[in-house]
Amino acid sequence: MIHSIGRTAVAQVQSLLRGFLQERSCPFSAVLTVKDIIDLICQECVETADRIFTPVVTLWTFLSQIHSDDPSCRAAVARLNATRVAQGLAPCSPRTGGYCKARQRLPETLLYRLVPLSGQRLQQQTPMAWHWHGRAVKLVDGSGVSMPDTEANQQAYPQPGSQKPGLGFPVARLVVVLSLACGAVVAAAVGRIKGEQTSETRLFHGLHAHLERNDVVLADRFYCSYLEIALLLGRGIDIVMRLHQRRQVDFQCGRRAGREDHVVSWTKPKRPAWMDEATYAVLPATMDIRELRVRVPQRGFRTRVVLVATTLLDAQAYPKEDLAGLYRARWHAELDLRSIKQTMQMDVLRCKTPAMVRKEIWGHLLVYNLLRAAMAQAALGHEVVPRQVSLQGTRQTLAAFHSLLAQMPSTARESIVPIVLRAIASHRVGTRPDRSEPRACKRRPKPYPLLRVPRQQARARLATAA
Repeated sequence: MIHSIGRTAVAQVQSLLRGFLQERSCPFSAVLTVKDIIDLICQECVETADRIFTPVVTLWTFLSQIHSDDPSCRAAVARLNATRVAQGLAPCSPRTGGYCKARQRLPETLLYRLVPLSGQRLQQQTPMAWHWHGRAVKLVDGSGVSMPDTEANQQAYPQPGSQKPGLGFPVARLVVVLSLACGAVVAAAVGRIKGEQTSETRLFHGLHAHLERNDVVLADRFYCSYLEIALLLGRGIDIVMRLHQRRQVDFQCGRRAGREDHVVSWTKPKRPAWMDEATYAVLPATMDIRELRVRVPQRGFRTRVVLVATTLLDAQAYPKEDLAGLYRARWHAELDLRSIKQTMQMDVLRCKTPAMVRKEIWGHLLVYNLLRAAMAQAALGHEVVPRQVSLQGTRQTLAAFHSLLAQMPSTARESIVPIVLRAIASHRVGTRPDRSEPRACKRRPKPYPLLRVPRQQARARLATAA
């Protein structure tokens, strides 16, 4: 299958992966292989008469556009032309029309399938020393991403109901499953922020298949419901979650496991409308849950007491202090989402159609996983853990060495890669476990008034006033 697609395409895929330190005989270098990408392109893409923007070239240009500090289409085409000239090929047109049409032809399913494939490969290769009590911990959290205010985007992903028509922007809900050990996105789902069956938990239900037996799911209290926990237990998955605020706790009841630590029995609630009768029938009538109270002694923290629920019932194997430390690590989900949205510039998307918006999301997550693979390589070779390595530092270092790594012969590249890994490992994240800061901005925004009517009406008023 690789030979049928052409040697030039294979070389282009190899250059793409080399820029992220893939295709080498060392740990985490096979998160994505040439065969993976070529096979998926053969399965998902149809033949095209375009001799320049083939699916491989389009994918390479799209990912380089996301990876760059300048994510414009014009800059992406300019980088492609620079690469073509370096390879002795004639440059294509500097206009962006051909690339934009080719990007629209690129199947969404191609990028969608590459994200969990890369994330799960990276998670499976992480050493046991990076795991918690020898078990893989998966973080679950949701967020929202904004996009241009076009009619198509509004139809697919309506703006929040609190915003007036013509003044807001469409917002898509994003739910991700992240590896606590290496930070990779193991799975993700995109949906609407309002309407029936559009909550974070409903999107998460579609991601259960990406979890593995013996995993530990770490999430906030929004996911802490009887039905959610029972569904995960049925797959052999344990949970550590903050207790939902509506559930009352009485430590005088149940089986005592320690101070402010006990095991109680929860009763199955009535079947909700979204769950079918067959699934509801197989769920247990009762379920043992361990509840514990964690007190936060650090001054300056907003939360002073945290109630945690878990299915890890053995207090000897899983002491209260270890569970408290694990739940504190849940904040990495917020930090990872911030990195994806702000560091990688996914907070406000650029595409004007729903299909392209989703491709943009999957492309960002794929580049993020490739960056995480490089961080894992650097961490393993320099006796640190991946979460001590800076994502922005990794991104900047790989961007600087990208063309050099992609174009150098293999013999010369072997001497450059250790230099790149050493540079990545040197960019550390500050260790500030008890940091407390006011939730306020010091820098003032520009003193412009807010736009309180649709822009078309505002322009009409200016024309009338003139």
